[in-house]
Amino acid sequence: MPQPKVKLVVTGDDFGYCPRRNRGIVECFQSGGVSNVSLLVNATSAVDAADLAKRHRIPIGLHANLSEGAPVSHNLKGSTLLNEDGFFHGKTEFRKVLQSGQLNMYEVEQELRAQVKRFCELVGHLPYHMDGHQHVHVLPEVREVFAQVLADFGICYTRIPVEPGLHACPNIPPQLHDFYTQVQKDALLSVEVFRRHRIRWPDVYLGLTTMGENMSVANIKQALGYALGARCLANSLTVPSTGTQTDEIAAPDTDRPITVELMVHPGYPSDPLEGGCGQGPDDFSQSEDRQHELETLTDPSLLAYYKQESIQLCAFRDL
Repeated sequence: MPQPKVKLVVTGDDFGYCPRRNRGIVECFQSGGVSNVSLLVNATSAVDAADLAKRHRIPIGLHANLSEGAPVSHNLKGSTLLNEDGFFHGKTEFRKVLQSGQLNMYEVEQELRAQVKRFCELVGHLPYHMDGHQHVHVLPEVREVFAQVLADFGICYTRIPVEPGLHACPNIPPQLHDFYTQVQKDALLSVEVFRRHRIRWPDVYLGLTTMGENMSVANIKQALGYALGARCLANSLTVPSTGTQTDEIAAPDTDRPITVELMVHPGYPSDPLEGGCGQGPDDFSQSEDRQHELETLTDPSLLAYYKQESIQLCAFRDL
């Protein structure tokens, strides 16, 4: 067979969040729309998700969670990671606590190690990859701890959420666009940290511009078009002095396929009384956008496009 132009890892995030998310992700995998999943080990349906991954031989990694729900470690009473109710601070508040200098990095490390160990208990092997729920793994200080934990466990792959074309996407609300831009700044500054620890990641990351209602066959094709023309972000990325310019793409290594990760969140909307990570499902999980992503990712025209363009779906373990 001819060598593919792109090796595409389509990762279904938040596996384990609720039974309906699990069911949708498995259906998406069986239909060829997802090739890899990322498990939330502190989610209420994590045990079921791990069993499904084993039963259906779904390649699986760890979606390390420091921002939503209850911790895995039993030694975090009174921790700086937790609010007064004993739950993680949340996506926005976690960042505020970190910026205030009040987050204890030893506690971050303790929780990350506990989540890796819990993953191994559930799945039976180490994660093939490990990234951060709500992109916390690229935040200042956290990225140092995260990279060290990856290196200590021998987990080779992570996610660097720097997306070509983000700044040209007109469909993202301003507030969300600001958040994504900050995520990319943090991600660019994490490159040196992960590289120093010999951690790798796919050449190109996609998923911010194709999330939820913005996902369509046309938008995925457009995003992959950027990837087809993109340089190898993994090993040649030079961090700009401003940390803001992410769309300058150099010539790729033509001797091998470009590797791409597409982050997705397919499933069926959560029941309001079922799921989550200890506090119930959030609005994101209950949104009809979950099913919209599922239907888009399994659209026959998209699967035909992959074949036509020599885009081979694979998993992190195949890289």
